[in-house]
Amino acid sequence: MSASVLIFPGIGNSGPQHWQSVWEQANPDFERVQQRDWENPNCDEWAVNLEIAVANAKPNVIIVAHSLACLVVALWASKRHTPIKAALLVAVPNPIGSNFPKEASGFLSTPEQRFDFRSIVVASTDDPYTTLEHSSHLVSAWGSELVNIGDHGHINANSGLGAWPEGYQLLTKLRG
Repeated sequence: MSASVLIFPGIGNSGPQHWQSVWEQANPDFERVQQRDWENPNCDEWAVNLEIAVANAKPNVIIVAHSLACLVVALWASKRHTPIKAALLVAVPNPIGSNFPKEASGFLSTPEQRFDFRSIVVASTDDPYTTLEHSSHLVSAWGSELVNIGDHGHINANSGLGAWPEGYQLLTKLRG
């Protein structure tokens, strides 16, 4: 059975030029995890909404999370949750970094338990919200695979990646 894909944006809900939105537009079977407030994220509330989305998805779901949503996936995974096939976690921010959004609440303590699903963490060497060292630490704790894509900022619409075919290949790898 093919996996369904849940697109899980971070703060601001990934605009139309963001690769997550481009993927969702190109794939009618992809669904976006919905949140009540995209501008003032609450980690616990977002984790509850993630669980609802996963529970309502097809079996073998893959979560494609960007930025703040990656931290929510870590919290969600540390608690009892509906099983998933895998997660693609892109641009995981450091919640104690100087650029972390002040509007976000409940993100200071990132769970560092090994995931019970396969995961790939994609990191950039010049992400203003984290360091490669921080990403490597989380990869080790979570049992993830690290993919370093070089200098691409926060791996968002401003990174000039368009549909980001290399990222889509990583998703295809997880779906296989």
